[in-house]
Amino acid sequence: MEVSHDQAKILDLTVAGHRVATPCAEIGEGAPALLLPALSSISAREEMLPLARELGQTYRCLVPDWPGFGAHPRARLPLNPANLHAFLDALLAAAPGPYALGVAAGHAAPYLVAAAQRHPGAFARLVLVAPTWRGPLPTAMGPERAAWFGRIRRAVEMPFLGEALYRINISPPIIGRMMRAHVYAEPAHVTPAVIAAKHRITRQSRGRFGTAAFVTGGLDPAASRADFLALFGDRLPPVQVLRPEGAPRRSGAEMDALIGTGRVASAPVPGALSAHEEFPRDVAAAIRAA
Repeated sequence: MEVSHDQAKILDLTVAGHRVATPCAEIGEGAPALLLPALSSISAREEMLPLARELGQTYRCLVPDWPGFGAHPRARLPLNPANLHAFLDALLAAAPGPYALGVAAGHAAPYLVAAAQRHPGAFARLVLVAPTWRGPLPTAMGPERAAWFGRIRRAVEMPFLGEALYRINISPPIIGRMMRAHVYAEPAHVTPAVIAAKHRITRQSRGRFGTAAFVTGGLDPAASRADFLALFGDRLPPVQVLRPEGAPRRSGAEMDALIGTGRVASAPVPGALSAHEEFPRDVAAAIRAA
């Protein structure tokens, strides 16, 4: 049974002197919850809506888009970790909660953890779904090729040439291949309709800037595994990590390293890097069971 119809509102935020109109979905009834979508080439708040609907009988879920991402024209905000941290500060000032639950997927996870450190009492508990801290190129190519990452980003950000490079690398066939490789666990779930919806996200105005920043590691909130693990200090509320069984090997190793510290609780869930979208019922059950 539907708990409520999806509602959308715009939070008019100011981040680093830039106006950032932030679309947010509001779903469900109950205790406040903040759900942050992953950062990726196909990131949008829509990926979190199935999970928000599953949680909607218990929580009133606020689901924002990140600046530079989403299925709408993008804000003209320089994309870097400092500005994404500042974005969450502005969001928590405009919609302070306090939140009974904070959920973040992928690269959003360390940003949520850092925000919880800066804002004690803002969250009663945190859930991190397939948490990551290192972008695709640094993960695949290693730090020895780091000099190339900035060059690639600058090339994609260039007028005309950058847009052409972006279109070639974000075509529907490439999106489908990427999703089958590490985003979804079940290839049959990567339907033509899903690919078309993801492609529409990438075609938004200024879409290449978010992709270029994320893929090259320009939005990595930590410089190393040690820095990532250091985020999980004593001042945090309880943290649960949901570790997808089909996570890619390198990303899964980082999740296992975090779980191995003993600073977080953990539970397995089906799926790959977008378990929250592919298996929302299982993820919601794991959240409720904690």
